[in-house]
Amino acid sequence: MNITRRRALTLSAGSMAFFMASMHFSNANATAEDTEKMVEEFSGGAKLTIGKIDLTTPEIAENGNTVPISVEVDSPMNADNFVESVAIFADGNPNPEVITFNFTALSGVASAKTRIRLAKTQNVVAVAKMSDGSFRYTKNQVKVTIGGCGG
Repeated sequence: MNITRRRALTLSAGSMAFFMASMHFSNANATAEDTEKMVEEFSGGAKLTIGKIDLTTPEIAENGNTVPISVEVDSPMNADNFVESVAIFADGNPNPEVITFNFTALSGVASAKTRIRLAKTQNVVAVAKMSDGSFRYTKNQVKVTIGGCGG
């Protein structure tokens, strides 16, 4: 078989197109177990306390491309007791780790708002790391009616 430059380029382009198409159509979303693993990595395996963290999400998101969320942690925010960071996870997205907000005692209040992208109906989890090494946890389910990350 005689392979010309033109045939080699055609085969290369075809292989690349096939590879790109398979990458585009793969819709591997994370699982709840993946999210639990990432939460455990964030907390270093420490015990998570439920409460004193308020995660506000819509019950139903009409468009998964832009879902408004806000998080606020009940803390005095002084030098002895403050929120160091709050991580947001979504257990049905391709990558469950969405965003991490960092705070200091000078922040005054541990509160943040943003918009996130959700691939499908899933849980949104918030974990707050406190200055004393403790962790607070909460989660809300958001029902997505029109596709976000994956369709």
